[in-house]
Amino acid sequence: MALRKFKPVTAGTRWRIGNAYAEVTTHVPEKSLVEPKKRSGGRNSSGHLSMRYIGGGHKKKYRVVDFKRNKAGVATVVSVEYDPNRTAFIALLNYADGEKRYILAPQGLQVGAKVEAGNDVAPEVGNALPMKYIPLGTNVHNIEMQPGQGGKLARSAGSSAQLTNKEDKYAVLKMPSGELRKVLIDCYATVGVVSNSDHNLQSMGKAGRNRWRGIRPRNRGVAMNPVDHPMGGGEGKASGGHPRSRTGKYAKGEKTRTRGKSSDKLIIQRKNGSKLTK
Repeated sequence: MALRKFKPVTAGTRWRIGNAYAEVTTHVPEKSLVEPKKRSGGRNSSGHLSMRYIGGGHKKKYRVVDFKRNKAGVATVVSVEYDPNRTAFIALLNYADGEKRYILAPQGLQVGAKVEAGNDVAPEVGNALPMKYIPLGTNVHNIEMQPGQGGKLARSAGSSAQLTNKEDKYAVLKMPSGELRKVLIDCYATVGVVSNSDHNLQSMGKAGRNRWRGIRPRNRGVAMNPVDHPMGGGEGKASGGHPRSRTGKYAKGEKTRTRGKSSDKLIIQRKNGSKLTK
């Protein structure tokens, strides 16, 4: 992926670093794979504000992405497109019978390439197959957690997991966070790394670009009154004490994972290098 640094023609472009969209080949989505997307604006069914800092933004349409990859046969990549609903790019596939589907576009997937899914396909970029047929050391994305469920893991821009080991009925994956965990070996995964890897290096340049995304200004807890936030109040620029949420939940250091969770037995090593204690 290529980044584009804008010339400081205006105040908004002075600090803006954007995507050059070098991989994107078309700006018009496939009409049959587009659905309306409803937005709440942070309001509940009564019209009252129930989630702060949400509202406005450009109207979007949802692109129906095939996370299951359950259609057999060879498909041709027709285009690589921008998706406003996710950080990664998506690729439009055209099957021999005329059906079209969107998939997450991996890095290096070019228009005209052939991809397929199934048990007996080659472990090449863009192909989806069960992890028991994927060689060790391969980077995979869009990984299922239950067979037939559809990909859930490693779907954001630039992410992938590495297949490090295979046990009796489990594959051991090194997750993007560094965590080592087991996933059932019959689960499907797509070979390759998700596209748009430089997404996190972009700079908005001005506050208005976040408003286009439907994000409203977020005010700090220390700038509020004690009645509004646990960190509010004080004379002058008081620090506010230990960082915590509006409801008092600690923001730094508190463990948020449920104790005794059923999937604990599948995690070999946490992202901080420690093993789970029973």
